[in-house]
Amino acid sequence: MPNTEKIKIFTDLDAWKEGHRLVLAVYEMTKAFPKTELFGLVSQMRRCVVSITSNIAEGFSRKSYREKAQFYAISNGSLTELQNQLIIAKDIKYITQQKFETASEQAIKVKMILGGLIRKTKSYS
Repeated sequence: MPNTEKIKIFTDLDAWKEGHRLVLAVYEMTKAFPKTELFGLVSQMRRCVVSITSNIAEGFSRKSYREKAQFYAISNGSLTELQNQLIIAKDIKYITQQKFETASEQAIKVKMILGGLIRKTKSYS
């Protein structure tokens, strides 16, 4: 049975909830990166993953559906950027194949939910 409760705040959005899980995973994962990457890949990945949920939150607060969709699309762009950074982290052996797959699966889950949110939002404008 579908959830028909009204979404009142951005934290009610499934895209934000799953995105937040990804934020926590990336922060935990990057703790083990070399200290030399603190201002490099660690910083990029953390800013990127935070941008995903931040743009969902900002989009939720916008009044027009066009603006909402624009912020959700920015979030989607940040998500794609993170997916690229995960590949880099795996290829340079900062993360294991298993950690890569776990994070990538979560990223794909967020991307699917976010894609649905974007389509639904655009259908209203």
